[in-house]
Amino acid sequence: MAITALPPDTDADIARVTEALAMITPRWNVRILLALSGRPLRYSEIAGKISWLQNGQLHPKLRTLCDDGLVERTEHTPRHVTYGHTDRTAALLPVLPLIATWAEGHLDKPDRPLPAIEQIEDSLSLLTRRHAAAILWVLKSRGEASGRSLARIVMPGSDWTNIYPPLRQLVADGLVDTDGIGQPYRLSAAGEGLGTVFGALSAWSAGEPLTQAARHPVWGRVGSAPAPRTWVSHPSRLPAPLAAPAPVKAGPPAPPAWQHRQLFSHAPAARPATALLAGGPRR
Repeated sequence: MAITALPPDTDADIARVTEALAMITPRWNVRILLALSGRPLRYSEIAGKISWLQNGQLHPKLRTLCDDGLVERTEHTPRHVTYGHTDRTAALLPVLPLIATWAEGHLDKPDRPLPAIEQIEDSLSLLTRRHAAAILWVLKSRGEASGRSLARIVMPGSDWTNIYPPLRQLVADGLVDTDGIGQPYRLSAAGEGLGTVFGALSAWSAGEPLTQAARHPVWGRVGSAPAPRTWVSHPSRLPAPLAAPAPVKAGPPAPPAWQHRQLFSHAPAARPATALLAGGPRR
């Protein structure tokens, strides 16, 4: 069933990306997937890695991730059950450093450096706002559009004024710009910068290799994609120095090099209560 008035292929693309974001954004899901990035683990081993989760929180999350095809439950014996990644999750994990790279370039900078995993979680919370993907898709493809035009495309059949709450949220988040009331809307620099993230999520959700991201009809830039580089973060977020980047080879852009341990934090740090500095999307 169509969710927008866009062409069927585009509508299906947005629906797949929205569904992918809905699977990984719920709190702690990314951390659970990263905890499982090695050998399959028993429940008690996973609980030990994510010890801050209260009793009863981990099991329903694992069950949901299994239902979504991101975690595989293997019953060796009635008393020996392990959980591990599916091939689908292994293909998804390289998208995470792309999100972290976008966050470092575009999110507001807090008073203290945030671990990369928190950068990813903050970014995902912005991208899963209601109608966010569809609005960003339309503005990327059209350059700019009025609120009424966006409403006809993004939420056909609804009162056109219903477009303004999600639009105001995207403006507040720093992903969309406008010159004022009655003026058209357009992507901000941060919104434009989401091309790599959305292109990769689109490729993954369609079962294609991430190298297809540069060929996305809306977010891709065939022939002008940036050269691959090593993903880096604030030094205090990394347990060990990154390896030297591999030589750049001709061909499709590759996702940044990374290690699971560079993103995974065993405990969430307390967030500062002070307001964040201006200059990027709000957390």
